[in-house]
Amino acid sequence: MKERQEGLVSVVIPCYNAAPFIVDCLDGLKAQKYNKMEIILINDASTDNTPKIVDDWLENENPPFSVIVCNLPVNTGFAGALTIGYFMSSGEYIAVNDADDISHPLRFEKQVDFLLNNPDYDLVGSNYQVFYDGNLEALGKMADWLKYGESIRKCYEAGGHCVCHGTILFRGKIFDRLGGPTRRIVGAEDYEFIVKFLNAKLKIDNLKDILYYYRKHDQQRSNTFYGGDKSG
Repeated sequence: MKERQEGLVSVVIPCYNAAPFIVDCLDGLKAQKYNKMEIILINDASTDNTPKIVDDWLENENPPFSVIVCNLPVNTGFAGALTIGYFMSSGEYIAVNDADDISHPLRFEKQVDFLLNNPDYDLVGSNYQVFYDGNLEALGKMADWLKYGESIRKCYEAGGHCVCHGTILFRGKIFDRLGGPTRRIVGAEDYEFIVKFLNAKLKIDNLKDILYYYRKHDQQRSNTFYGGDKSG
């Protein structure tokens, strides 16, 4: 079993052709109040200039945390990129941050605090708010499809979905035990990952705080599978 660093949050960013958005994503992570982090950016064989933008950001911003950039030679897809990042992680906690979205500065502080105070829980998501056209000032609606507490398990038992994948933070030891998302259900890998936790009798919850900002744009992955509506 891998030895994980106590208190460290390993933030995994699956990244494919995110050149227009990745700086906002990284800036959001640099602004986190929680300072015990490592960033693992999995560049999934992007064909745009994402690698150069990331290199420039690292040189200019000199972030106070470790940043591991893994440039994959071939595109592995969403589940593949996430799983590679999870395997590379060293943290007691693993968090996801989609390359086109922005985390609230208090996100990891609040999520880690929740797991510290609730040792019987293994994964926590949060509420989020939509923003448009790269303008974080032009905020749209809050998510209205999330559920909380015991309602989460009931939702999944009924075939529903109520955890936003980009907001999740979970204990790294659970990945070491259960593994990452699979390609078995293309387009719903994130859904299956949550179900994997529930099937293992693990407890999960969502924080009601808005700790994540979800960008609406034409290139987003959810357009392919969900017509642009956030489903995970």
